[in-house]
Amino acid sequence: MPKVDNAIRSAMMGVMNLNRLAYFAAVVDTGSFTRAAERLGITKAVVSQQVSQLELDLQTSLLVRSTRRVHPTDAGRIFHARCVVILREAEDAFNELAEAAAEPIGTLRITAPNDYGTAVVVPVIAAFAARHPACQVQLTLSDETVDLVSGRIDMAIRVGWLADSSLQARKIGSFRQLLVGAPAFADRIAAARNPEDLATLPFIANMALREPLLWEFARGDLDRRTVRMQANIAIDTTPGVLTAVHAGGGLSVLPDFLVSDDLASARLKHALPEWRLPAGGIYTVYPAARFRPRKVTAFVEMLVAAEQQKEAVRERDPRSKTISRRRGSRARK
Repeated sequence: MPKVDNAIRSAMMGVMNLNRLAYFAAVVDTGSFTRAAERLGITKAVVSQQVSQLELDLQTSLLVRSTRRVHPTDAGRIFHARCVVILREAEDAFNELAEAAAEPIGTLRITAPNDYGTAVVVPVIAAFAARHPACQVQLTLSDETVDLVSGRIDMAIRVGWLADSSLQARKIGSFRQLLVGAPAFADRIAAARNPEDLATLPFIANMALREPLLWEFARGDLDRRTVRMQANIAIDTTPGVLTAVHAGGGLSVLPDFLVSDDLASARLKHALPEWRLPAGGIYTVYPAARFRPRKVTAFVEMLVAAEQQKEAVRERDPRSKTISRRRGSRARK
């Protein structure tokens, strides 16, 4: 035991260099010294030299190097998990000291789904960057659930229905799901009286959803119909589904924030507007922490304002008022 303690003590000066921990964590995250250097904005030689020095200080091999990819050793995986926590705590400490300043600073890392991220988050980011030039923003658009802690993500925007987790979440808005089609289907859409009437029409399945073909329609408080659509096209991203709908590939269910402009301009037709589909929530999600950096709170304020403006436009739309009066309790898929 004393031998281990002495080794640890002799390595403390190297371990306390946070830059070396950051370099090592970046190599593990990216699987490459080259990509780690690009992320950090320094040369590959500096990254390699500093990680090698860290291994020397710890007297432990942290990485397995090959011509194609760099992998952590068992010790490296354990050490990387600790590094992620240490680096986040250090970043929070520096941010807390800077919180007294009115201007958000540093890099804000966000992840959001493709559809909502492109339609709503990107315009807010542009406005945020213009208002706070001392703050940089990195946005990852992905329909996969990204691990916020290991990815060192400040916040995620998630749309739909949240799964239970240890993360902290805040609901900032909601959205409606609408069955829509191109004008080429206008006559057949107009002739439909019930959801079952549309089940035989071409349908584009969104494979990003858990149940892309099974939909529950409701009218009033008692009339509910579950309909299984017949897909002739299946696409795994919501923007791709929208493009296929525009091209006349079939009907599909899409969120209102993605199709509201198309409906207003008659580029798309809303099928069975008197029937509603389950509404979903829009959430900001954060790693568990006592402190929320100013860059995060400032961005959330702007995103909430954008959601409130969107809701105000929706309430002024007579079609939305008709549906909202009948909405009742919201179902979950």
